[in-house]
Amino acid sequence: MPTAAVNGQRLHYVDTGGTGPAVVLSHGFLMDHTMFESQIAALAPEYRVVAWDERAFGATGWDGRPFTYWDSARDCLALMDHLGIERAVLAGMSQGGFISLRAALLAPERVRAIVLIDSGSDVDDAATLAAYRGMVDAWMAQGPIAPLAEAIAGIIIAKPEEHPRWIAKWQVLPREALRAASDCLLDREDVTDRLGEIGCPVQIIHGSADTAISMARAEKVRAGLRGAEPIVAIEGAAHAANLTHPHLVNPPLLDFLRRVTR
Repeated sequence: MPTAAVNGQRLHYVDTGGTGPAVVLSHGFLMDHTMFESQIAALAPEYRVVAWDERAFGATGWDGRPFTYWDSARDCLALMDHLGIERAVLAGMSQGGFISLRAALLAPERVRAIVLIDSGSDVDDAATLAAYRGMVDAWMAQGPIAPLAEAIAGIIIAKPEEHPRWIAKWQVLPREALRAASDCLLDREDVTDRLGEIGCPVQIIHGSADTAISMARAEKVRAGLRGAEPIVAIEGAAHAANLTHPHLVNPPLLDFLRRVTR
């Protein structure tokens, strides 16, 4: 897996290459680029697909310093520079969507379109933040022991046969990386009032059973964007809809990409 040295980090990524329009896939919290295996396979015949491991996750090196999603958005743009990609469709799941929105705010001329998968623009309420901080504190103290890991997998994935491979990744995740990534997630700011600055086409794909970011919050994002299409609801999917329900996600994703890149 190749590495790009950008912004003091060593970003690991996969790049299918080719001459098709570029699509950059950004993963969710506690995940890595492999959550997009099905999308990479579906898109690669027509598109140059890049999927990367964000700071503190997967095989990406991390400089040990605190970071924000604005830093990660700059990483995404710098990775595009490294690969010679002038413009791309940015597709992000959950925190990958947070990053994609910020990249569009930083460099709108680089973003052809956006796909948001189970993502949002606001922040969690106080009670939810407190609960998440409690989970992080328990993880820091004890590691991702079975009850905690299963609870987190149930929120993100909610497909028991998929849980073991992700829990295995979490068990080797350095705790200092988890703390930094959690601080980035839980301390992020609300960018809803800036959505009107984004004028490119946007497709929102959202699990109907997502308890981490509700459909109502996705509707709020759509209402704030100038170029958002109707939300594609993935029936029965929880937070990682593209991972658990690729047969329902990939067709509308391909349809959108074909329309915005032709």
